[in-house]
Parts: sequence; C-alpha cells; structure tokens
Amino acid sequence: MQEPWEGPLEKVSDFCWRIPKSYKQGMLVPGLIYIAEDAVPQMRKDSAPEQVANVAHLPGVVRASYAMPDIHWGYGFPIGGVAATDIDAGGVVSPGGVGYDINCGVRVLRTRLSGSDVRPRIETLIEALFRDVPLGLGSKSSITLSPADERAILVQGAGWVVEKGMGTQDDLLHCEERGAMKGASPGAVSKKAMERGRRQVGSLGSGNHFLEVQVVDQVYDRRAAQIMGLEEGGITVMIHCGSRGFGHQVCQDYIESLAGAPKKYGIDIPDRQLVCTPVRSPEGQSYLGAMACAANFAWANRQMLTHFTRQVFQRVFDAGEDSLGLELIYDVAHNIAKLERHQAHGETKTLCVHRKGATRAFPPAHAEVPARYKSVGQPIIIPGDMGTASYILVGTETAMSETFGSTCHGAGRTMSRHQAIRISKGRNLRQEMQAQGVIVRAPGWQSIAEEAPYAYKDVDQVVNTVHGAGLSKKVARLKPLGVIKG
Repeated sequence: MQEPWEGPLEKVSDFCWRIPKSYKQGMLVPGLIYIAEDAVPQMRKDSAPEQVANVAHLPGVVRASYAMPDIHWGYGFPIGGVAATDIDAGGVVSPGGVGYDINCGVRVLRTRLSGSDVRPRIETLIEALFRDVPLGLGSKSSITLSPADERAILVQGAGWVVEKGMGTQDDLLHCEERGAMKGASPGAVSKKAMERGRRQVGSLGSGNHFLEVQVVDQVYDRRAAQIMGLEEGGITVMIHCGSRGFGHQVCQDYIESLAGAPKKYGIDIPDRQLVCTPVRSPEGQSYLGAMACAANFAWANRQMLTHFTRQVFQRVFDAGEDSLGLELIYDVAHNIAKLERHQAHGETKTLCVHRKGATRAFPPAHAEVPARYKSVGQPIIIPGDMGTASYILVGTETAMSETFGSTCHGAGRTMSRHQAIRISKGRNLRQEMQAQGVIVRAPGWQSIAEEAPYAYKDVDQVVNTVHGAGLSKKVARLKPLGVIKG
C-alpha cells in the first residue's frame, strides 16, 4: 500500500499545482500537476506526486515533469505522467516512462445507427461481441500467425491487417502514426516476447481493457462533432486495449537489460524503477526499436478487433458495412515514447516525449493531424469507467506550448484491483449495471469487480480539468449501453 504524500504544492492556477524544484536535491525542473483543487486530497493518498518529483531528476528533462488529473501511482513514472528529454543534451529514455502495456490505446468508431436502432437489440449485440471477440486473461486470437507474419506486423502494424482485407486505408489515415511507428526493429525483440505475442494479435485481453457500445449523450462543440460524424443520439463503438503479453515482455526484458545503464553512463536516479539510458546510446536505440515493434503490435491488435466488431454488427443488424457505417474517427496511444519536434530552450528541438497514461493532443493545422481534422485539431479519446461516460476532445495550442502536446488518458484509478474486488464481495455488479441501463459481459465476476465504477475517479471532473486548463477542448460525451470486458 502506498503511503500518503505530504510534500509541498504551490498553486499555479485553478487547474495546476507545482512541486518546487527545491523539494528534492537533484531535481532539474519542477513538477507540474494538472488537477482541480478539490481533487488534491485524493491525489495525496498515494505516492504518485513523489514519482513526479523523481522524474524531474532524469538527464535532459525539459521544462517540467508533468502529471495529468488522472494521476495515480505506477512503475517508476506515475500513470498520467509526461516528460520530455532533450536528446542533444544527453536526454534519456526510460521504459518506466512508457509502461508495461506499450501502446495501450483507444479507438472510437462512429456508426449510422441511432439509440432507437440499438437499444432493442443491445443484449443480442453484446452477447455476440462477447462470443466472437477473444478476451480475458491469457486469451488467444482466432488468427494464427507464422513467425514471418508476426515479424511483418511488428514493422507494418495496422497496415499489415488492412492488407489482409481486415480494414480500409481510411482506417490507417485516422490512426496515430497511421498505425505504424517508424524505426521498429524486430531484431531487438526477444524470442520470449515473440512467442508470447504469436497467438495474441486480435484479442482484447484482461484488466481495464474493454469494447463498449455507446450513445452520444451530449455535444459541446457542434462544428468539431459534425466533422467527426457525431450527433446526439448516435451510436459509437470504443475499443480499449494494447500490446498484450508481447508488450509486457518487451518492457520486462529492457527493465532487466538496462539495469546497469545508469552506472555505465553516470546517471544518478532516485528510484531504481526509473532505470534509463541516453536516447543516443546503443541501448537506447535498441529499446526504442523494440518499443516501436510493441506499439505496432498494439495497432494491429486494435485493427483486428475492429474487423471482428464490424462482422458482428453486420450479422446482428443483417446489414452491410456501408449502411452501418462503423468508420474510424481516430485511434490514439497512451503508453509510448516518441521523438517529436517541440520548442525547448528557445528553439525547435527533437525531444523524447514520454506519455505514460497520457494522450497526444496536437492542435489544429499540425502536420501530424489528419486532413479531416486540420481545422479543429487532433481527436482525443478519453475512456471512463463502464458505469459513467467517455469523452471525445480535440487538441489545442495551449497543450502544445505547455505540455508538449499532451493531455489526460482516462478517469484514473482511486483503488487497486484487489481493493475493488474486496469491496465488491456480496454484490451482483452485473445486475446493478443492468439496472442503470448498461449490459455488461465478462469472463467472470472478478473481471467486473476489479473495474467497478467506484474504483475510478470522476471522469467528468478529470475532463473538465484538462478542458479548463486549455490542454484539450470537449467535443462530445458518450454514455455506455453495453460493454464486454476481459
């Protein structure tokens, strides 16, 4: 159990608090936490702010060590943590700044269906998705890959899946990195990781991963919503998952292999979980090459799940893909490190931007924003818990200038999975959710209990914080009708 944090916090604004650089010897920059004042007591209940201060020790760190309002304790970096390092100044990359589920991310599909079309069939639809989408701990895909196929996926990502007829070029256009990071190096991936991943592309997995059918509950920005094809009462589908055991193994391999790197490169870190290496070192290049492979694995995984979802909808509604829609709005990563160009030290430099439980939030007209969204900014997808709501937002210039184009990634946990399960004993959560109008299917009671709504922060408050801080702008709120969980 994490100890409460009692360190200093200085109020910067209604939505931002500073941990001063003087708090700990060796901090190179301050910590900045974007959070509403009434959420500060909850944040102080674990050691996540201490991790914000620890990240501020990393060589080459630029401007600040950041945390988003969904902050909670993680491995090395807090979940909700953002840090950019200047590679020209010996900036490092840290596997703890990416996390174990590399490119855990989320995508959302719009449909041409309305709530009145779906509600009468929601139980049938959720049962069909539960039956046809592989999910749960250790789940395996219905698609078996050869070793050559797997290596191709590690380089081509979602593009490989589309080439096999499971998607469209439009899907790739509306995916961060177009579904495949450059620089992927299958040779930097262990045999064990390859073996763990071979049967897992096209499976939802377990934990907080889900596939959810939603209705657009409220629209805040009608122009942006219209561009995205969203209107109140319309149906969307959200898919949240990552790189499964493949990414977990890549992370574990490099945490172990980089154990001696800080000593080798003269790096002093306050927490061994912050193991790191210069980006320009052989070890740094090897990790980034393997991490890109895991990121591409995750994009391929979400693309396959999209294909399975489209097949289920066509069968349940006895309609073709053209009439149903099911077009990808966007797909974003929220556990990743990327080399990006940003302002630092008064000039545009290449930085290694770690986003762990944080989402890219690029503004209108940015080169990386798809043509469809150039006038409004990059879509941002913030999943909530299964009992509340999720949000779509867009990126802003404020995010670009303040947080290296980053915002929150979800509601953020307030208790561990073990705590949630303990509190849930004796309750029929599936029945409780159904009484609220949400159909839930999962492999077992425990899968629902560990992700119960009360285990999470208030997603409305989290989103209102980043909206109020100007890091992203609300477009629409999505309420769940049915969800399958791993």
